[in-house]
Amino acid sequence: MGSPGTMTGLRLVLDTNVLLSALLFPTGSLSWLRRSWQSEAILPLASRDTTAELLRVLYYPKFRLTGDEREDLLADYLPWCETVIVSKPVAVPECRDSADRPFLELSLAGKADALVTGDADLLALASVFSVPILTPNAIRDRLCKG
Repeated sequence: MGSPGTMTGLRLVLDTNVLLSALLFPTGSLSWLRRSWQSEAILPLASRDTTAELLRVLYYPKFRLTGDEREDLLADYLPWCETVIVSKPVAVPECRDSADRPFLELSLAGKADALVTGDADLLALASVFSVPILTPNAIRDRLCKG
């Protein structure tokens, strides 16, 4: 994974569903995200917990991924990431789904420009969280303007 200061672009936390859409559907509506991290227009942030969540989900039977396919997907993502160590509990707003907490913590610890999600539970926290919580379309609009 990348190291701090070696890449440019918006520092983004991508929730698992957004990331899966970008990785699993190369011609889908979020395929532009993959091109964005590869061109360094964005810098995805990853922590131990968010990476573990991605790995867990890639093993879901519904995706029918082989070991080699999982490796290829990870190779298309992890080298572009900056690893952030979330070493102590970070104060974040109470979230309905406890699985969302690591993404909020990573956003703060990694000094993210935004947390990108389509998850209604996370989007509901946008007014009380110090890091902008935005939809993929909002980030795309921001990238197009910048």
